[in-house]
Amino acid sequence: MKLGITGTNHLILLTLFVFISSNAWGGTDWQDPFDTGHLAAPSPLGSLKTAVSEPCTNTAMTSPLALGDVVDRVLCHNPQSSQAWANARYQAAQVGVAQAPFLPSVSVNGAAARNVINGPGIDSSYNSLSAGVSLSYLLYDFGGRDAALDNARQLFAAASATQDSVVQNLFLTAIQGYYQVNATASALASTLEAERAAKASLDAATARYKSGVATPADKLQAQTAYSQAVLNRIRADGDLKTARGNLANLMGWDANRDFVLQPVAASPAYEQFQSNVGDMIAEARRRRPDLAAAEAQVKAADASIRTVEAAGKPSFSLTTNLSYLDKQFGDATKTGAIGVNVTIPLFTGFSNTYKIRAAQEQARSSEAARDQLNLQVALDVWKAYQSLQTETQSVQSSGDLVSSAAQNADVALGRYKAGVGNIIDLITAQSALASARSQQIQATFNWDIARASLAYAMGQLDDTHVVTTEKNP
Repeated sequence: MKLGITGTNHLILLTLFVFISSNAWGGTDWQDPFDTGHLAAPSPLGSLKTAVSEPCTNTAMTSPLALGDVVDRVLCHNPQSSQAWANARYQAAQVGVAQAPFLPSVSVNGAAARNVINGPGIDSSYNSLSAGVSLSYLLYDFGGRDAALDNARQLFAAASATQDSVVQNLFLTAIQGYYQVNATASALASTLEAERAAKASLDAATARYKSGVATPADKLQAQTAYSQAVLNRIRADGDLKTARGNLANLMGWDANRDFVLQPVAASPAYEQFQSNVGDMIAEARRRRPDLAAAEAQVKAADASIRTVEAAGKPSFSLTTNLSYLDKQFGDATKTGAIGVNVTIPLFTGFSNTYKIRAAQEQARSSEAARDQLNLQVALDVWKAYQSLQTETQSVQSSGDLVSSAAQNADVALGRYKAGVGNIIDLITAQSALASARSQQIQATFNWDIARASLAYAMGQLDDTHVVTTEKNP
């Protein structure tokens, strides 16, 4: 049996046409013929403007780590940013899926068989070979294709905005972790200073007791204060180790990974930040990526309604097929057809009716979620702004508190050594100084976080904030 070339010329030409057309449409990149790869961000940092051109290509371990180094490591190595990036690229690929119905669908089939016939007076066998090509192209479906593509594009926009939101959240978390480690290190240093002062008081009380000018109660009270100072130092050391473990984990390392941070530079002039809160809220609503994602979800839900509505309407498709059949005995047959196929869904068990209702309710739910987030944005800005005002005043007041408490502690120690003061006054003064230092450290930490939180609430947290913090802390 031979398959004549002349009998399959039309099949070969149609197949070549399909391949050439596909190649012309998508270039030579068969992995992404619709070029959807450029839609997603090129890195896990989303659309974040960075101080360096390719932040995720050079995140080698440096020592000590500045705030910018910590942020880069978190954004590039934390699994949350990688997951958000993958979700955005997945939705970009779904845009390509939604574009596919705008092109013809072509299938090629072929078969070779050995046919055996056994029956009364019949015992024969023969070979057969068949080949065929079929093409279908959707001409019109009352906007179903367009709605599906719009839905995919809006879902991609939502995924991209969500990626930016995740990046901003990790950015803020990295800043919090960095300042938390520095704050707990300062707290440990403060407890060491308090322990040293308590030891000096204990030595003074012991010396006075041995010389017979102090009672045993003085020595015991000083010993109690010293033991409390030691306990506070032990707890502060544990807090520092926990904070370091949390930051290491955030940067994609094991919690026991050792690293060195640059200390926070001298405190800035804590000027009172004044701005029109209404303007800040309006700016936040324009810039917040999570609100942009919610808005895109609303548009995607509207497109879903149009998609299911179109599914209940007729669709018109161009169809054509070519086939060739060659048997061992007999002439080869060639057939072909071209026409328009009309599909009219008459009754689907009310499935489409309920799909439309479900899509409409989903749209209402998306609108409610967006409206709730819209209100939350205003609240976030208001709270962050008020927190920054409060912490600015707290930092200024805590500095005055430490200054007066330190002077009082020095006077109390001098009076006690001179024999004109008592141990209760000394311990009280030293305790007040330790408390004042702790409050100053916490106030400074809160101020740093409040400043970053306000930028986050407004959707403005980017590398500019880090650079400004490091150059003019």
